[in-house]
Amino acid sequence: MRVLETIAWVDDEKAITFIDQTGLPTQYRLVRCRSVDRLITAIRRLEVRGAPALGVAGAFGVLLASTKIREKEHARFMRVLREEAARIKTARPTAINLSWGVEMVMRAVEDAHSITEARSKARTSACMIAEADARACHDLGRFGAALLRDGGTVLTHCNAGALACSEWGTALGIVRSAVESGKEISVFACETRPLLQGARLTAWELQRDGIPVTVIPDSAAAFLMQRGEVDLVIVGADRVTRDAVFNKIGTYMHAVCARHHNIPFYVAAPLSTFDPGNAADMVVIEERGRQEVASCGKTAMVPEGVGVRNYAFDRTPHELVTAFITETGVIQPPVDWNEIENMRTLQGR
Repeated sequence: MRVLETIAWVDDEKAITFIDQTGLPTQYRLVRCRSVDRLITAIRRLEVRGAPALGVAGAFGVLLASTKIREKEHARFMRVLREEAARIKTARPTAINLSWGVEMVMRAVEDAHSITEARSKARTSACMIAEADARACHDLGRFGAALLRDGGTVLTHCNAGALACSEWGTALGIVRSAVESGKEISVFACETRPLLQGARLTAWELQRDGIPVTVIPDSAAAFLMQRGEVDLVIVGADRVTRDAVFNKIGTYMHAVCARHHNIPFYVAAPLSTFDPGNAADMVVIEERGRQEVASCGKTAMVPEGVGVRNYAFDRTPHELVTAFITETGVIQPPVDWNEIENMRTLQGR
């Protein structure tokens, strides 16, 4: 299966390269990002999106900043680097991986004794984070693949594939790993209103890999469950707190429907997405602009003057989750948060 590299560091150009996901499925465009301002714009415009990919973007963002700062004195260099890191962290509020990736690299450079050493440590740390993300997705994929039966049908929401990570994917990484092991798997991809990440991105990825995929309206999921056409639901996550899973808006609806129809509901997420220190009420859910719902291209979909609520994420209680699939194994609720914190510590997270 061809590896799809979503985001990478280009050393000789001192630049981040990433796939501009806003152009898919009709236009594949690789962007060379040479400034922190451009990276922040890309994150806010969803050119780069998906929790693990945002973690890698945050890490590479600090590295990029370190190569662009022109201060010659170490203390001043570090002050500017901290300011740039703070700007990157706040580009989007809900997914924890973005701030996590920034903080991991900043932690590595804080004890540097020179600008040269700080830049070197930033590069080492950021590249390690990208490599660890790829490993985590492959490990997670193998654990999850064991839960899929040969000939089974998976329903997924939004895009938790290679485009949401550095490569391979979480929810779609499980599908890929199952197919690699010889199983025949088909996928229902919910279109995922309003930006259609399922229809545009998930379908594009799976078609590219030759995996059978059918796009459905988000509102058709419950009916297909009722008809017995869905074996299990697998979604990704932007943050897992002690009491809820934050993922693309619509996830909670699928979890409720899956529970009613006795269908397993799995959350595929690396440990970097777990947030042991917060409860759901402490997390800000991003609310995006009216135009994403009110228009399609130049065509108005909502009458002028009518209000729109456009939350990017919702929260699903743990009691609706059959299990969390991570790079260390399958974890069934209730989650042992001491064990999660221990595993994150062992991984340096």
